[in-house]
Amino acid sequence: MRLTVLVLLVALSTAAAEKLDRGLVAVSDGQGKAHVSWRLLQSDKPNIGFDVFRRVAGGKPVKLNAQPITKTTDFTDESAPAGAVYSVGGEFVAPVPFVRIPFRGKYSAQMLAIADLDGDGKLDYVIKQPAINIDPWEKYWRKSPDTFKLEAYRHDGKPLWQYDLGWSIEQGIWYSPFIVYDFDGDGRAEVAVKIGEGDPRDADGRVQTGPEYLAILDGRTGKLICRANWPERELFAEEGYNRASRNQLGIAYLDGKTPSILIDRGTYKRIVIEAWQYRGRKLQRQWRWDNKDLPREYTGQGSHGLQAADLNGDGRDEVVVGSCVLAPNGKELWTTGLGHPDSLYIGKLDPSRDGLQIYYNIETRQKSNGMCMVEAATGKILWGYDKPTKHVHSFGLCSDIDPAHPGWECYSADSAEHKFVASWLWDCRGQLLSDNTNWGFGLRTVYWDADRQRELIQNERIFKYNGPDVGRIEGRFVAVADILGDWREEIITSVDGELRIYSTSLPANDRRPCLLQDPIYRRCVARQSSGYYQIPTLSYAP
Repeated sequence: MRLTVLVLLVALSTAAAEKLDRGLVAVSDGQGKAHVSWRLLQSDKPNIGFDVFRRVAGGKPVKLNAQPITKTTDFTDESAPAGAVYSVGGEFVAPVPFVRIPFRGKYSAQMLAIADLDGDGKLDYVIKQPAINIDPWEKYWRKSPDTFKLEAYRHDGKPLWQYDLGWSIEQGIWYSPFIVYDFDGDGRAEVAVKIGEGDPRDADGRVQTGPEYLAILDGRTGKLICRANWPERELFAEEGYNRASRNQLGIAYLDGKTPSILIDRGTYKRIVIEAWQYRGRKLQRQWRWDNKDLPREYTGQGSHGLQAADLNGDGRDEVVVGSCVLAPNGKELWTTGLGHPDSLYIGKLDPSRDGLQIYYNIETRQKSNGMCMVEAATGKILWGYDKPTKHVHSFGLCSDIDPAHPGWECYSADSAEHKFVASWLWDCRGQLLSDNTNWGFGLRTVYWDADRQRELIQNERIFKYNGPDVGRIEGRFVAVADILGDWREEIITSVDGELRIYSTSLPANDRRPCLLQDPIYRRCVARQSSGYYQIPTLSYAP
């Protein structure tokens, strides 16, 4: 029944399906076992079964299962011989503790984008390095010591290209948004990125002059294909350098069929957003939205991530600026007027309600509703914290982590002068579960074991809510996404000189289509390389 619901929800979008292969991965546990898993695709027949083959030292493949595997899309070889490789009818892969993507040098990735650059159905990687983030706020700003580089790597770790963003782009996330996606529908992803020209730094190192562009790079070669003007910094002259330097990128299917590139300049007061399409190796602007002359409730409503989703079920995406939302034609749809959210989560958060919901962490000081859940189609506040908050800070948490309560749990923390003050954990209906769960300003989560709840990630630990540890990772957290194997998610970290992609080795209980084929989830993964990182959400209750 759950799989049927998923297919119906996804069918609302008429966008062309992304080509994906089986994403076969094998994980060794270091104790003689190998866990093999692969993707179930939405296009697969409901009764499809799979066979797992093992080959050793160049010998003939041997089938390991007596009957086709239909309950799950994984298999554990309890006694894996040395040198064994595995297949589900295609290529063979060797078991590894984690997948390594070696870099060109001993640096770490600041941001990561995941997409198929060459059209072979395998996901590739584009990183931005080094792992430096300079904020334009005067209390945090410092001179950039070097330039950012974008680097592309194939799924097997082969380096493809490097693109130097140059001295016109300072080393911070707000100066340097990029997104990797198949914008023209040819089966190969392009890179959309903000670029400049030359070296326009002023005497102290700030970039406050010079042209700025939305550029499209060829995903296979990194070569510049075309560019168009970025919204002008001069529009923000009254607000100053800090606010003029706030730039983001997003992706939306405004007509339900074709991806559009969203450009944003501004967060805290004035906001300018443009929608562009890339077709025939050219960029064409669709519309421009500017809140300058709109009512106060549309001022300063921007978030730290430009998101889009089909909020009302008509097959077209709305643009979630933050606490306000734009219709597919770029006109105002609704606003809560609560101000700037540090984070927000869109999805089927409460399975007892129709449609989608949005959970907000509002940075702006509030008399009430500093953390709240709204009806995504209308902006109606469903429930909220009924006491004052000073500055609900950072990404918090929004995931189904507690099997005792239906839907997604929501964690938020308040701050004063960016210092932790208090925290709250709510269920999806606004029932307070805890006011002493101190997870700082938030934890990441991941689908890792066999149940329908996500597990928590804290430093190197993967553990269950009120439960035991279920895994370990190493390196600085970069992302979570279902990019290999079955429906469980991968944890991607960065250590000096490489990406590490961790997949679970725990056996599954059931099978579900690849999460990346859910439209909200895919939009979330696409925008992870622009703005603040957030764990991807879903358009259905898993």
